[in-house]
Amino acid sequence: MGELILLKLGGSVITDKSRPFTAREDVIARLGREICDILKERPDVRIVIGHGSGSFGHHVAHRYQTHLGDIGEDSWYGLAATSRAAAQLHRIVVDVLFDVGVPVLSVQPSASALCHSGNLMSLDTHLVTAATASRLVPVVYGDVAIDDALGFTIISTEKIFDYLCSHFHVSRIVLAGIVDGVFDRDPLRDPEARRYSDITPGDWDAIRRQLSGSYATDVTGGMASKVERMIALVERHPEMSVSIVSGEIPENTAQCLRDVTLEGGTTIHSGGSSTRDRMTPPNPLDTMLA
Repeated sequence: MGELILLKLGGSVITDKSRPFTAREDVIARLGREICDILKERPDVRIVIGHGSGSFGHHVAHRYQTHLGDIGEDSWYGLAATSRAAAQLHRIVVDVLFDVGVPVLSVQPSASALCHSGNLMSLDTHLVTAATASRLVPVVYGDVAIDDALGFTIISTEKIFDYLCSHFHVSRIVLAGIVDGVFDRDPLRDPEARRYSDITPGDWDAIRRQLSGSYATDVTGGMASKVERMIALVERHPEMSVSIVSGEIPENTAQCLRDVTLEGGTTIHSGGSSTRDRMTPPNPLDTMLA
């Protein structure tokens, strides 16, 4: 098998997070066509897609605090409601990607995932192995999971990717969301926000202190949590890199999958020069996306 890339289609870009249960099917289709182009150009590349829950799962999970587990009489009902909402979006994503030509295969994480205190301990990877070997594209998603300490919890796409990295040789992770990288504050609200072009483990403590508030916060943690998990990943797998880019910009995701250097975005890697002196001015495209 050739290069294996894990691609997340963030809930912020595939749904309208301000409107509950609103998928952006046109954006999903466009991203699907970009993925098709890569698969045709590079038949040696294998891609596993994951996607967030956006205005589907997060909307319901927040209502029932599903990420905290069994905390009240409505908790288990909330688990079922969150599972249903996440699956609703997953069905839309899989159907749209398939319709534009991506040979996707749905993989339901909650069918086999087991957690302990919010940490993903086991997940059946046999279907992912078989699918990628057969040039299919498995699609996982942020889902609920049984937890032996909490009763149940939520597993984000990043947690699933983390687990897959311990079982497969992953060369790169691409996180395609609404914003074009990691900024010191929310660029969709503040056009003066400054982007970090790259982040290393040695930089992270200082950078985290500079992040204002908890922009893009959701029930799985928000931007800081996502970056922290990716930092831990590149520390364990120093040969791997992580790109955080805007999937809102046409061809941005495709270029990142091609490993072309982008003008925007943030790269997380195990070493290199400090980013404290490498913050870039706002990208005009980011202001346009607000």
